[in-house]
Amino acid sequence: MEITGAVLERCGAPAPYAESRPVTLGPLQLERPGPGELLVRVEAAGLCHSDLSVVDGSRVRPVPMLLGHEAAGIVEEAGPGTGTEIGRRVVMTFLPRCGRCEECGTLGRLPCAVGSAANAAGTLVGGAVRLSRGGEPVAHHLGVSAFATHAVVSESSVVPVEDDVPADVAALLGCAVLTGGGAVVNAGRPEPGATVAVVGLGGVGMAALLVAQALGHRVIGVDTVPAKLDLARSLGAEARTPEAAEGLRAPVVVEAAGSARAFETAFALTAPGGTTVTVGLPHPDARASLAPLRLTAEARTVVGSYLGSAVPGDDVPRYADLWRAGRLPLDRLVSDRIGLDGLPAALDRLASGEALRQLIMF
Repeated sequence: MEITGAVLERCGAPAPYAESRPVTLGPLQLERPGPGELLVRVEAAGLCHSDLSVVDGSRVRPVPMLLGHEAAGIVEEAGPGTGTEIGRRVVMTFLPRCGRCEECGTLGRLPCAVGSAANAAGTLVGGAVRLSRGGEPVAHHLGVSAFATHAVVSESSVVPVEDDVPADVAALLGCAVLTGGGAVVNAGRPEPGATVAVVGLGGVGMAALLVAQALGHRVIGVDTVPAKLDLARSLGAEARTPEAAEGLRAPVVVEAAGSARAFETAFALTAPGGTTVTVGLPHPDARASLAPLRLTAEARTVVGSYLGSAVPGDDVPRYADLWRAGRLPLDRLVSDRIGLDGLPAALDRLASGEALRQLIMF
């Protein structure tokens, strides 16, 4: 079938992307789903720093590649060996899980080895590429490629949700909430009522803040952008610039900015005996400076958390229940709703730090 999508033609193009145009919009061919795969009509897709990191070359992937990894949609066709109903709304997640490798046995602590290898290669889990343009293959982005009208994905990349969860909320569950919320719940594991600090209040960081609040924690949000600090305050959190946060300490601190400086700030905010959780994706060449003595003398823990150390099939329903109970106001994460043709300008807004989650609505 013919679809319309946003294809990254080259990595490392300079900003502003509205001028350098590394992403083109146009028709592609999408094959029907194979065994274990689903055809999904995309309803909403979020723009995340993980997309930007491929565009700016921080994380080099095969190109041309159809971007997009955080989305929700309706299943329109199911390949052999699948069990998801046609017509069901699903959350698409960017790390498929085979359920058989040693890494899957860690219950989310480590990324699935099979899914990670497929993501790096730009294929689906079984090694297939279902996208093409002019007879040439187009790579899949993190097993999803949701910046398009339709996607073929592995069934292990989706989690069904009930019809009462709208598409824009469901899309956010697939990355921002899984990653940010999981950094708190699965990796940080704060004691009941303990303070949680979040450094970097983009989509993932603000989701971490919301989940921590929903679970009854005092939350301190740290960022350099005044509008983001204002939003954190309006959500009931304390909000500080990095300078104003000096001297504060929290037992669990989440770094969600993806920069070495933010990591250093998060480490400095962590209390003795506490845990620093890092979920940001800095450039591979970035380096942070820490005092190793503090790890020993203060019995500190530093832990990396990919996709919030989540098992999506378990965690997505948990966050959907919090939203359903009115405790997780995910609509506050959305800074813009745009069409697919607004993607180049949206990348620039994301790179500038002004945007939280921009949703492409189909």
